[in-house]
Amino acid sequence: MRALLATSIGVTCATALTLPLAAPAPAAPAQPPAAQAPEAAPAEPAGSTQSLRLRPLTGAAPRSAESPHSDTAQGLLRRDAHRFSLVGVVWDDADAELHGTVQVRTRTTGTSRWSGWQSLETHNTDHAADAGSAERESGTVRGSTAPLWVGDSDGVEVRVRSEDAGPRSGTADTEPLPAGLKVELVDPGDDPEQPGAEATPSTATPATGTVTPASAAATPSTATPATGIVTPASAAATPSTATPATGTATPSTAASAVAPSAGTVATPATAARPGSLPGAAGLTTAAAESSAANAGLAPLGATEITALSKAESQEQAGVAASAKPFVGPRPRIVTRKGWGADESLRERTFAYTSTVKAAFIHHSATGNNYTCSQAPSVLRSIYRYHVKSSGWRDIGYNFAVDKCGNIYEGRAGGVTKAVLGAHTLGFNTNTMGIAVLGTYSSKNPPAAAVTAVAKLTAWKLGLFGRNPKGKVTLVSGGSGKYKKGAKVKLNVISGHRDGFATECPGIRLYKKLGTARTSSAKLQGR
Repeated sequence: MRALLATSIGVTCATALTLPLAAPAPAAPAQPPAAQAPEAAPAEPAGSTQSLRLRPLTGAAPRSAESPHSDTAQGLLRRDAHRFSLVGVVWDDADAELHGTVQVRTRTTGTSRWSGWQSLETHNTDHAADAGSAERESGTVRGSTAPLWVGDSDGVEVRVRSEDAGPRSGTADTEPLPAGLKVELVDPGDDPEQPGAEATPSTATPATGTVTPASAAATPSTATPATGIVTPASAAATPSTATPATGTATPSTAASAVAPSAGTVATPATAARPGSLPGAAGLTTAAAESSAANAGLAPLGATEITALSKAESQEQAGVAASAKPFVGPRPRIVTRKGWGADESLRERTFAYTSTVKAAFIHHSATGNNYTCSQAPSVLRSIYRYHVKSSGWRDIGYNFAVDKCGNIYEGRAGGVTKAVLGAHTLGFNTNTMGIAVLGTYSSKNPPAAAVTAVAKLTAWKLGLFGRNPKGKVTLVSGGSGKYKKGAKVKLNVISGHRDGFATECPGIRLYKKLGTARTSSAKLQGR
């Protein structure tokens, strides 16, 4: 475990930006400008975040003495930093939008090689908890760009420039930048150790065999959509029992949701395909043969399964039986423990809604420069960025899928449950969010990723009786596309842009959703 350090020292740049921001910059000099040595911080084996305040880049004066938005170009000159792998920019007000360009370039650790300028997607407010929710009103939420995976780096340069406000204001003024701009440099920490498993990831991608986390052994929650149910961490393995008047759940004595058992991976011989997964300790099987049969799956041999408790097996069999006949096989899912989630970061309680009516598909917009063996690190970085930098209760997505088709548990609370996420502003209630790791605005998503989306939705939507090729009416909680209270008819499998005016999930991935719907329905037996 390497010692990680944090710094908040900003470097003010007096150099004028004379080149267009959108144009790539020439290669950097071999020797970067000297920077003040950062202060030491205690070692943090689970990862770390460096938060550096941006400064005016052009010496622009405030627009008015009263305006908190004093600059139209901010950033940092090239400077040394402690090791990090993911970059994002945040600001104070979660409701303030950043209209402009955000670009970074980074230096590979231990070298003098600087990347070209790379753009960050300005998420603005489209990926967030709904207005009025406890998560949104917590006082910790900040505005943020999408994070960008840059790989192992130890130097950074940032520039943020506002755009012409004309299209919105009818003037030629420049849009002011939001207050409190900071660049966040995230180190995911080391991959989790897998006791009793190989130290390196396996090369199997998800197949149709059933591998499930112990934390998922629960039936869907019966929380009301208006308030949701919040349960203690120790209760995630069993259904919660809510008191209607308060919406408060009663703790269960079941095993903790954040510590799934570390057993042998149930890997059918036909599952070996190109790709990679974390070690075996992050995966367990769904149940014994009786549960698999109820889910419409081929029985697994006795030597290929790690049986859950009798109660867990009965619960999972009940979930599958109640969803017959249209429920797809349960796909292999890498648990939070499997990808190394630091459970001390998130809120200890969970929030649920009453059902899952639809799935919103996203791309993470973190770029495509990752390998499948790095996907757990990417996920840990996004998790830390969502919680520590953006101020959310947990990672926003309910599930994630990497380019090799591996499926990962996202927000905690049980993969079979209707966990309230923070993925599609205005439509988080009674839906789930699936993020495909990568950026798919100009690059086609791999077929394995689209197939994984189909497998995951066939199973999860099937548990709640949803037809992947069907339509559903959702009530907007208020978004940039639909006002609060509007009834909106959407596809059961929709893209993020269907609920909010955004480019997400990228036009190339969005065009593949029809294929995902058809495949998902077939897996359900429709």
